[in-house]
Amino acid sequence: MKVTAKEQHGLRAMAKLAGRYGEGPVPLSEIARVQGVSLDYLEQVVPALRDAGLIDSTRGARGGYELSRSPAAITVGEVLRALDGELLPIRCVQEGNAAPCDQSSTCSARTVWETVHNRLLDALDGMTLADL
Repeated sequence: MKVTAKEQHGLRAMAKLAGRYGEGPVPLSEIARVQGVSLDYLEQVVPALRDAGLIDSTRGARGGYELSRSPAAITVGEVLRALDGELLPIRCVQEGNAAPCDQSSTCSARTVWETVHNRLLDALDGMTLADL
């Protein structure tokens, strides 16, 4: 699994919001400035987090974004899945993939990829924003 720039910046934004949890909305411009990325870029990232129910937005002069739940209740895995879908080291371990490839029945490496996938999920789903 290669972590994308979208996932990196999205997770950093969520960590910033976790650090300010309970203080009210944080302007996206502040998050962009701290991360050293453009506001336009972050404006493309946050809708996925909002659509997944991980953040809430408030409009207006004192508006911004805040976590929808406590940092301890949001896992890193949830954040990354919201930004880029399933966390897969390789397609053949995708759940519900009835015919992952033409060699699936004889593939000696499949157990390796399943193990990597399961450990990755355990690690990311076992870590919350409060841990960052």
